[in-house]
Amino acid sequence: MEQKIRVLIAKPGLDGHDRGALVIAQALRDHGMEVIYTGLRQSAAQIAQAAIQEDVDVVGLSSLSGGHKALFPKVVEELKNKNAEDIPVIGGGVIPEDDVAYLEEQGVKKIFTSGTPTTEIAEYISELVRGEHV
Repeated sequence: MEQKIRVLIAKPGLDGHDRGALVIAQALRDHGMEVIYTGLRQSAAQIAQAAIQEDVDVVGLSSLSGGHKALFPKVVEELKNKNAEDIPVIGGGVIPEDDVAYLEEQGVKKIFTSGTPTTEIAEYISELVRGEHV
């Protein structure tokens, strides 16, 4: 039996709105994934530590507050500092198209902007974990 993909969904920084993150978490569960949700207002170090402790395949970050350019790269850096750079980071939320290239240059594998169908996110994660995306 194939092992379930484990995804950590996290809300870095002071963003207090998690409806989108909860919708994504449920959609990924509906696609057969195991989802761990860290809750609101997590630091980059807390997110990286949780990803390692939970032995996840992917970290998904959600931002609605505009702090994504500072916060998402910090999570990537914390994973690297903890020798866990093999855990890919993806992100989503209210992120301007102009910021996507910057975030990807900083090590975020993929950014999903508002309105992305949840099936597209689930398919991307499945392909990423199977090694079909670099």
